[in-house]
Formats: sequence, C-alpha cells, structure tokens
Amino acid sequence: MGFLFSVPALVLLFTFLILPVGLAFVYSFMEYNMLNPQGKTFTGLSNYARLFQDAIFFTALKNTLYFSVLVVPLQCAVALGLAILVNKKVKTAVIGRVFFFSPVVTSMVVVAILWTFLYNVDSGLINSALNFFGIPNQPFLLSEAQAMNSIIFMSVWQGAGFQMMIFLAGLKDVPETLYEAADIDGANAWQKFWNVTLPSLKNVTGFVLMITTIQAFRLFIQPYVMTNGGPSDSTKTLVFMLYENGFQFRDVGYSSAIAVVFFLVVLSVSLILKKVLNQ
Repeated sequence: MGFLFSVPALVLLFTFLILPVGLAFVYSFMEYNMLNPQGKTFTGLSNYARLFQDAIFFTALKNTLYFSVLVVPLQCAVALGLAILVNKKVKTAVIGRVFFFSPVVTSMVVVAILWTFLYNVDSGLINSALNFFGIPNQPFLLSEAQAMNSIIFMSVWQGAGFQMMIFLAGLKDVPETLYEAADIDGANAWQKFWNVTLPSLKNVTGFVLMITTIQAFRLFIQPYVMTNGGPSDSTKTLVFMLYENGFQFRDVGYSSAIAVVFFLVVLSVSLILKKVLNQ
C-alpha cells in the first residue's frame, strides 16, 4: 500500500529528474541537432574533446568559480548578521524580517531588471548617489572588470534573506542559559558571539554553506537579463553556456556534454565541502 501511494511521486521523479539526467549522459556522446532529431549520430568523446579545447568553457568555468567563491561567504555573513539583528526581542524585529526577506520572494527577473536600471551609467540611482559624494559615473555592467562584481553585489542583496531565515531558526534553538553563563563569566558581545553563537550554529552553518554553494553554481538569470553574458564573456557562466548551446544554437549533444561536466563539478565541490564541514 505504501508503494502504491509512492507511485505518483516516483513517476514524476523518474520523468523530470532521472530520465533527463540519463538522456543528457547518452546525448553527450552524440552529434544531435534539435532541429534534426532523426539525424542523431554516435560520435564518442568528440563533444568532450571539443569542450576541453573551447576557450569559452574555461572562461565560463572561471566566472562561475569566481562568483561562487565571493558570493557564498559574503551572502552567508550578511545573512548571519541580519539574523542576529532581527533576533532581538523588540517590536520592530518582525518588520525587519519582512523587509529583509521580501527580495527573496520577488521574481529574480524583476530584481535583475530593477538593478539594471539602478546600474545605468547615465541615469542610474547608484551613479547619482556616487556623484553626490564627488565620485564620477561608473560603468558597472558595461565594464569587464566591474560587471561580475556588480552581479555579485546584487545577488548578495537579493538572496541573503533566505539564509537569514535559516540562521534565525538556528538562533531560536540556542539555549538562553549559555548566554546567561557567559554573562556571569563577564563575556562581552564579541566573546558571546564567537564562543556561544557560532559553535551552536555549526550544523546550521554547514547546511547554509552547502545550499548557497549549489545555488551559486547555478547562476544564470542575472547575467542573462542584465548583461547577456557580456561584456566580452566576462559574466558568462557554465549554465549560461549550456543554455546558449542547447537552446540558441540547438546543439543538444554539445550542451549535454556541458551539463555532464557541470554536474561533475558541482558534485565534486559539494563532496569536498561536505568533507570539510563534516556534514
């Protein structure tokens, strides 16, 4: 009876997860154009050989790693700070939670368009604020050096609220007696944070780091909407490259090879992070 109740979920799991993953692995060994599905031909490792000779792949991999290495610690640190801030027993704490969490429930496309206007070189609000302090207009999304950093800043602002709620749930489970004991010992705010709060949030922090890392590697909407992977591929990521080859160039075989390599990269990083965090 239990198996029968599980059948609908198992069918969906097979149809939308297991089968696509299996087909991606199979198609990665084929020359397969979406507009000519009957013309599939087995080509062995040619797609993988082409991938590792493609300079754009290494650029996309570098951009993905750069984004992940910066956005994960920044977003988690901001989220923890916000969680501690709204964990205070004051009336405005609830308003703060709503305020900081609202970007998370807003469509990423809407957020990306909004920040594109904010980053506008000539009439953007951010450049207007910089001008007020005597700083000249910055190119932001039009600059190879600033485009990815601009996306990182926006992503930290948009996503920190989600991790904040997880940290907040963890803070609620920290026994008050530990802080009372620290007060008796004469600990200051920093000592209580370092010796009580952080150790108590070890498992929560590991979970947050893991899911934030996986989300960071899936970066696509922001560069797609804000920069279209430019300028000069400075914001092109692995998922963007996968989408570009699969849906714009219709090269299913090559995009499947990218998907397989992307899966292996994310799996390897996740296992390493799991080992380091002892999760």
